[in-house]
Amino acid sequence: MSGRAEDVLRAVRDVIVGKDEETKRVMAALLAGGHVLITDRPGVGKTTLARALAKALGVQFTRVQFTPDLLPSDILGVSVYDENRHDFHFHKGPVFTNVLLADEINRTTPRTQSALLEAMSECEVSADGKTHGLPRPFFVIATQNPIETVGTYPLPVSELDRFTISLSMGYPAREEERRIVMDRRTGDPMEALEPAADAVSVEQWQEEVRHVKVADPITDYALDIVAATRKHPGLGSGASPRATLHLMRLAQATAYLSGRDYVVPDDVKESAIPVLQHRLIDAGGRRGDVAGALKDMLSGVPVPV
Repeated sequence: MSGRAEDVLRAVRDVIVGKDEETKRVMAALLAGGHVLITDRPGVGKTTLARALAKALGVQFTRVQFTPDLLPSDILGVSVYDENRHDFHFHKGPVFTNVLLADEINRTTPRTQSALLEAMSECEVSADGKTHGLPRPFFVIATQNPIETVGTYPLPVSELDRFTISLSMGYPAREEERRIVMDRRTGDPMEALEPAADAVSVEQWQEEVRHVKVADPITDYALDIVAATRKHPGLGSGASPRATLHLMRLAQATAYLSGRDYVVPDDVKESAIPVLQHRLIDAGGRRGDVAGALKDMLSGVPVPV
């Protein structure tokens, strides 16, 4: 792993106390060229994590608060007639950034949610018959609150499948919470955070991740895990081939952040639940906590030696 990538993780951890594993997973998703969905209650650090990561990376950050009246053009942009040029000019929306925080994404309508699909998959936006490329890197961190369901619109399966991983922040331990309180008595640690990289560095790391070696038995292990989701009695449907691709890419990024240029079985196993849990439903056809079924399933998949 690049020393500067380690500097980024260290800088974010100075702001996000006690969430080293979550920080590493979000960073791995970025280096894998993917996106992250964080589902948790308010006040546990979802927005802070996104802001801290963008600042440590030295890239542009944009936050959009998703609401029921938000339109696709509010995110993507809109064409406005220019009287001087006698033509329409496209005004870019907030999606034209490096790190986009889609805050409470499930509070907007499916029509607006779907506006992000092309951006997340193709890193481009189509409007009025023209295609506009997004800045590189392009990384979406979306959040949703699982407590309040009034006035929300569950994310469609097609959009959930675009997120490389999903995770929760969880409550901090008592001593970690004490440190958070002490650190913020005289100011915000975010103000002292200095960029440790830039957009060019991130693109270079992403390229290096793509060249992390994956032996054939490791590939077969990932395929076996995804195939097992299609047979497990506790799961209502299996993961898609896109999930397999995301699993392999995240395993490569996890290996890279661990200082290796090759993937080991633990990289795949560690990545499986974050990659798969938001894509699956239980045997009753309901969305919910399938982590237990996934852990049971993983224990039955032979690990390559």
